[in-house]
Amino acid sequence: MPKMKTQRGAAKRFKKTASGKIKRYKAYKTHILTKMSPKRKRQLRKPGLVSKADRRRVEALIPY
Repeated sequence: MPKMKTQRGAAKRFKKTASGKIKRYKAYKTHILTKMSPKRKRQLRKPGLVSKADRRRVEALIPY
């Protein structure tokens, strides 16, 4: 059985934590930030976790 290939685009967006959860960065932080409140921009800086519903799909993209 050959080794599975990692989806490189997903590998740049997601990281696995030590406990096995998948860390992700939040959307809406690239442009048109002037209308966004400072509180909202500050909250978007922190990474989030992939939801339970999407977890299996993302794990298939980053097997290692």
